[in-house]
Parts: sequence; structure tokens; C-alpha cells
Amino acid sequence: MNVTIKTPDEQEKMRVAGRLAADVLDMIGVHVQAGITTGELDEICHRFIVETQGAVPAPLNYRGFPKSICTSVNHVVCHGIPGERKLKSGDVINIDITVIKDEFHGDTSRMFFVGKTGVQAERLAKVAYDGMWLGIEQLAPGNHLGDIGQAIQEHVERNRFSVVREYCGHGIGRVFHEDPQVLHYGKAGTDMELKAGMTLTVEPMVNAGKRHVRLLPDGWTVVTKDHTLSAQWEHTVLITESGFEVLTLGADQR
Repeated sequence: MNVTIKTPDEQEKMRVAGRLAADVLDMIGVHVQAGITTGELDEICHRFIVETQGAVPAPLNYRGFPKSICTSVNHVVCHGIPGERKLKSGDVINIDITVIKDEFHGDTSRMFFVGKTGVQAERLAKVAYDGMWLGIEQLAPGNHLGDIGQAIQEHVERNRFSVVREYCGHGIGRVFHEDPQVLHYGKAGTDMELKAGMTLTVEPMVNAGKRHVRLLPDGWTVVTKDHTLSAQWEHTVLITESGFEVLTLGADQR
């Protein structure tokens, strides 16, 4: 396993990339309204990343992915491809942004609500959000990857939802997806020991129904097998000597 420990200079570049990714999500929120297509959201984000930030949208052409962001609506778990779909009132959408600046990646996603959404959708999104933070709070030197997974899994299942197991968080830096894999389920005290200087994403995907998913024929879009709603949030996090530093906080969280 090739885990990279970032130098102080690399950590600072990760901070810049993370802040830019968060700024894209801050910017796009006002555009998430009924009637807009996911393709239009992609175009707005692409222009902002390239023209305003002077950065690169990491997903574009990554292993053949055709767009600059991921838009996962309702029962889409992750990797939704922007296109002609129009958002309508009641939809929930995860927008996943990764930017490259000075060779380093910042990766983050948020849930957005279109108009008035149902109680279950709001509750699912909150459980996924709280689960992400419970996982992040396990990040400290000497702790283990399994600590993250157990904290998230226990919280999600206690609330009678389920954690997707086929997709996970990951190391990140000069490379979009580095070692280690960060599972969102598991047993505390197991797997790799965490060290200061590691940068990871924590990004649990939580389903309202069963945890099982399937991949659509486009080779990217992942949906719930039982067609129930799914929710996800993501942050890029640096492990420090004393704990953690979240690198992708929105403007209202800094």
C-alpha cells in the first residue's frame, strides 16, 4: 500500500485545492432550482473552476468520465453523469466537486434540496451528514481506519438506514484516488493506523432502504437496487499531530 505523507508545503497546497472545491459548492447552491438541468449545473461549475479559479475539474476525462462534476439525484448513489435531466420540486441531489490546483486535489460533495422535499429525504440527509462528521472525528494519529467505519456504521444503522459498501473514501493528494481506502463500515481498532500528514476523504453513502446497489450500463452511474433514496456528504481531511483539519469547509463554516 502506497500511502503518502504530505510535507508542510504539500499540506498548504491541499488547503488551497480544498478551499477552491468548497467555493464551487458555495457558488452553485443558488442555481439548484426546479427547471435547471444537471448538464447546466455542470456547465456553470466548469466555467467557474476554469475561468474564475484557474483550476482544473478533476472528473473531466478521468478514466473516461465525460463531465466536470457528478450530479446524483434521488436514488442515484454516486457518479451521476450530468445531462438533460431537469430538476423538479422535491428532488434531492448530491453535487460532487473535485478540483486540481498546482497538481493537488480538493474533493467534496453536498446534498441540495429542490423546493419542498419530504421528511424522509431530510432525515436521510441529516443522518448521512452526522455520520460523516462522526467518522471525521475519529481522525487522529494512532487511531485506525476501522474506527472511522464503525462510528459511521453504528450511527446509520441505529437510525434504520444502511451504508453502501461497494464505494468508499480514499487517500488524496497529487493523485485523485490514493491509498488507503476509507471504508464507511467496520470494526474499531482494525485496519491501518493513521498518521499525521495523511489526507483522506470521508464520504459515506447512506441508503433509505437496503444497502445494495447496481451499476447502470453507462459504466458510471450507481443506483440503489430497491430504488430508495440515497444521500452522501464528503470532506477532504488532513490528519494533524493533534487530530484533524477539514480542508473543504464552506465559507459559512470557516
